[in-house]
Amino acid sequence: MGLLSAILTAPAAPIRFVDWTTRQVLEAAEQEKYDTSRIRRQLAELYERFDDGELSEGEFDRLEDALLDRLEEAERYQGLR
Repeated sequence: MGLLSAILTAPAAPIRFVDWTTRQVLEAAEQEKYDTSRIRRQLAELYERFDDGELSEGEFDRLEDALLDRLEEAERYQGLR
């Protein structure tokens, strides 16, 4: 039965591979998106850029708000896991 099963399911192997690959990519993207330490590093870099005069106050506020929203979302996500 094992050989027959392998022969009959062989055509589906590429589909299973694509499915597995897609799940791996999505999992890696999710881990990166919800990595609070990464977001905190980005915030620190943002503060440094603002202190160095590379950003206007308006641009800084916009970027800071976006990062703080991401951080809040990431902390909620990790609390659900």
